[in-house]
Amino acid sequence: MYLGCHLSASDGYFAMVETAKSIGADTFAFFTRNPRGSKAKKEDPADSAKAVEALREYQFGPLVAHGAYTMNLCTKEPDAREFAAQILCDDLRRMSALPGNFYNFHPGSHVGQGTETGISQICDALKLALTPGYPVTVLLETMAGKGSEVGGTFQELKDIIDGVGSDDVGVCLDSCHIYDGGYDIVNDLDGVLAEFDRVIGLDKLKALHLNDSKNPYGSHKDRHACIGEGSLGVDTFRSIVNHPLLKGKPMILETPNELPGYAAEIKLLRQMAQP
Repeated sequence: MYLGCHLSASDGYFAMVETAKSIGADTFAFFTRNPRGSKAKKEDPADSAKAVEALREYQFGPLVAHGAYTMNLCTKEPDAREFAAQILCDDLRRMSALPGNFYNFHPGSHVGQGTETGISQICDALKLALTPGYPVTVLLETMAGKGSEVGGTFQELKDIIDGVGSDDVGVCLDSCHIYDGGYDIVNDLDGVLAEFDRVIGLDKLKALHLNDSKNPYGSHKDRHACIGEGSLGVDTFRSIVNHPLLKGKPMILETPNELPGYAAEIKLLRQMAQP
């Protein structure tokens, strides 16, 4: 089990590695560019190389980078959709500086075009971005299913994976999102994982986002809470970190915290985990 949290990339990759280590983490997530916009930090090959060496030295697990929230690959505006596809291509190119890690993103919102059309547009963008064969695995994040979001069901994620037809596409399971989306991981984690395996295949489950939820089961909303302070509760996370099918996968906290809060949650989860 690798545990980490979202860190700021403003100081560079190496600084994030050191920050993660200082709070007891052995993985972390970061936004590849402004999460609410499109501007990206200038690339620094020396910093990237230093970070790669530190990750190896500290024996970190795979990192889980995150695409911008504004990158909607299935928006109905053609120019905006093309721009989003270009951002995806650039992000995967940038990730090649940190080979062997994950790039996670929200599949998108079809904005009234219909789920089938949205999935087709997402597939087109992914096939284009994956063509150069950069050393990164793209992860589709499980969504809560609010509004016109694509990815609120396992079947929608499978349709994207099948449509792209690449081994370099997997899934990041978000605990808040799937519970809000109608998958009862509180009372039937085994059943949810069995359903994931039946529809998608557990070999495609590469990483997790650990978040409690401020909303009740099946609410189709998306408001994260700190571990044990929402509708999922502490025992759900104890089950997750100890589940034999989930061990060894990077687990990223996206709870509403600053570094001391993340450090406390990482410590709590490690104490829960059985050897």
